[in-house]
Amino acid sequence: MYEKDDPRSALATAARPDSGAAITAAQYLDLRATPVVRAQNVILVHTDARDGDDLDNGTLDGELAIIVTDASPAFTVLTGDGATKVDSPGLVVVPPGASRISVHGDGPLVRLVEATEPAWRDRVANADAYAQAHPRVTLLERWPAPAEERVRFYPLSEVPDDPKRFGRIFRTRSFMVNFLPLQDGPRDPHKLSPHHHDDFEQLSLAVQGEYVHHIRTPWLPDSSTWREDEHVRIGSPSVTVIPPPTVHTSEASDPGVNQLIDIFSPPRVDFSEKPGWVLNADDYPMP
Repeated sequence: MYEKDDPRSALATAARPDSGAAITAAQYLDLRATPVVRAQNVILVHTDARDGDDLDNGTLDGELAIIVTDASPAFTVLTGDGATKVDSPGLVVVPPGASRISVHGDGPLVRLVEATEPAWRDRVANADAYAQAHPRVTLLERWPAPAEERVRFYPLSEVPDDPKRFGRIFRTRSFMVNFLPLQDGPRDPHKLSPHHHDDFEQLSLAVQGEYVHHIRTPWLPDSSTWREDEHVRIGSPSVTVIPPPTVHTSEASDPGVNQLIDIFSPPRVDFSEKPGWVLNADDYPMP
């Protein structure tokens, strides 16, 4: 389903019998109205931070990941082991335990925590959508721990875009974050890339511009569960939760700059197996 020059064209989903389980609906979430939302395995927290804010992350059982964009303020991550200042776009990974964020400016910050975290699980706006685990989504089992538990910052400035790989991908024990290239103006409607995933959700985080998310739900034998194709336009900041095995593609539509960041939990094996795609693979080993 990909263009032949798209690096994802070498990836293929597994061929296996359909489970017959119900296919859940996609979710389109405006992060200004609902700043704390979840998918099956991950909670996303969007904060319009202000200079001087002191953000308490709680005492976490798992990791914290912080997505830093061009619009984000500088900040300092404070843990029992010290302080780490961050002042450019990229991904920050904080090990389990207590931590805080001291903010040095105004702008958005996005935090990711595991969906089971007691400090956050009761705050999510769309909790009803996960009252029961979604049977088609693989539950999170943390990947192996890094050799050293410490705060890590992966600045995007050290990793230029490369058309031979798909975006700039980082993984942790629990998450995978893909910073897709900026799209200047609308995407060519003749070069979309509809595809599906067998057993994991995709969170498409729009941090600039506007997107139309095209989603098609496969027909199961029970026709009462069939859905019309969806073509939902949503601005930023927003996150769209795309369930498996829906066929989907996202089309940038703003005449200015559009930016999308894809999030997965657990990390994707197919991306991880591609040499050179996961930029911090030496820090976070595969199972």
